[in-house]
Amino acid sequence: MLSLYDLPALNAFLNSGSFALLLSGFFFIKRGKIAAHKRCMIAAFTVSVLFLISYLVYHYQAGSVRFTGEGWIRPVYFTILISHTLLAMAVPPLAAVTLFRALKERFARHKQIARWTLPVWMYVSVTGVVIYWMLYQL
Repeated sequence: MLSLYDLPALNAFLNSGSFALLLSGFFFIKRGKIAAHKRCMIAAFTVSVLFLISYLVYHYQAGSVRFTGEGWIRPVYFTILISHTLLAMAVPPLAAVTLFRALKERFARHKQIARWTLPVWMYVSVTGVVIYWMLYQL
């Protein structure tokens, strides 16, 4: 059974999984493997929803976690955190619209927004893991 204090590691795992699924989905669509692309992207969306639920539960219970690093790492951490936070706010609506357009077979419009959604979502996934590592592993 997971405890409250296991959730940050779970969140990092879910972010890593989301990144892997997004990257796989990207490679599948570039190779014309539409069914595999669709499965990866739906799975990435599902994993990201699970992440968001876990993240909100953790921070509702535990509050915010202070970064204790000192020296040069401090401005690096806050730069990553600020960019991550700002872009993370955009991911849910971007991902939902992108997925909705694909499911409605509006592929031209899906592709237009997916070109923005994918790099933002991947960046947020990767920096989420980096932030976890900096907060809990340094």
